[in-house]
Amino acid sequence: MAPARLPAALPRVMRLLRFQRPGAAEPRLGLQENEGGDVVDLNEAEPALPRSMRAFLESGEHGLAAARRALASGQHRLPRAGLRLLAPIDDPEKVICVGLNYRDHCLEQDVKVPKEPLIFSKFPSAIAGPFDDIVHPAESSEVDWEVELAAIIGKTGRHIQESEAMEHIVGFTVANDVSARDWQMRRNGRQWLLGKTFDTFCPIGPAIVTKDSVTDVHNLRIRCSVNGQLMQNSSTSQLVFRLPQLVAWVSQFVTLRPGDVLLTGTPPGVGVFRKPPVFLKKTLPLLSPCNPLPLHPLCRDKGAARCTGLQHLLPLQQGDEVQCEIEELGTICNKVV
Repeated sequence: MAPARLPAALPRVMRLLRFQRPGAAEPRLGLQENEGGDVVDLNEAEPALPRSMRAFLESGEHGLAAARRALASGQHRLPRAGLRLLAPIDDPEKVICVGLNYRDHCLEQDVKVPKEPLIFSKFPSAIAGPFDDIVHPAESSEVDWEVELAAIIGKTGRHIQESEAMEHIVGFTVANDVSARDWQMRRNGRQWLLGKTFDTFCPIGPAIVTKDSVTDVHNLRIRCSVNGQLMQNSSTSQLVFRLPQLVAWVSQFVTLRPGDVLLTGTPPGVGVFRKPPVFLKKTLPLLSPCNPLPLHPLCRDKGAARCTGLQHLLPLQQGDEVQCEIEELGTICNKVV
């Protein structure tokens, strides 16, 4: 009797990322098998690889094969706790966004489900890291959250057929399409761009999870919490236009290139459609005079027996913390400052 054949090994999960070592200024490429696990230093394992994620993705299968070798070697591993994770890609040619692409999000606005994808964009300068601060602009009083699935393009294409669209995607990551609703909905002629593209208005990460590592990208839990309170809770099964349709549609108008970021829309639960509306708060200082009772900590720390009459900055309002999570992809968490 012939020996039973063993099942083929499952592909190992690959989470491509960028990181900095303590005290080092230069970003490096890395990868993980699981969120929070050790990071393989790709630039140490494969010195010929570029240090830019965009250049790495442009190398195509050659770069991915080198990453698989590095992962399989079991070497060049660094503890995650000692590293700063950066945006997995910080210099895409394009950040493409889709509006009204969740059925349940359309329902919360009482608008019709679109018959064609609604496309807009952010400038790449809006990108921030997975744990970087969101800077609340002084020009807006209505900053809002939007958790989104982001697809990362890995292969150049124009006029791509739906049947071939997934070949042009290398993987997926978590994004927050931070939005200044006053500028999006009332200012700038109601053109969305300015309200969507303030600096730090596109946190992404923590990694690009390669598509062969994801069970079903169109059936993932997607959530957003603000200060621990669940605000958005849906599934990518609610997408109106799925990734093959989006890639085919967008590529009619522009050439998609490796590193391009495609945000696919947000589910219901954003602040602007709550009753009453809820918007993100930043940390605000309060200029407070010394009060002799009780002794102010800054004066006490200086050994003063009583307050010296100096003015002290005290926290009046703590900034909100926004956590975005997608099943199998990971979690990003950003403080509003």
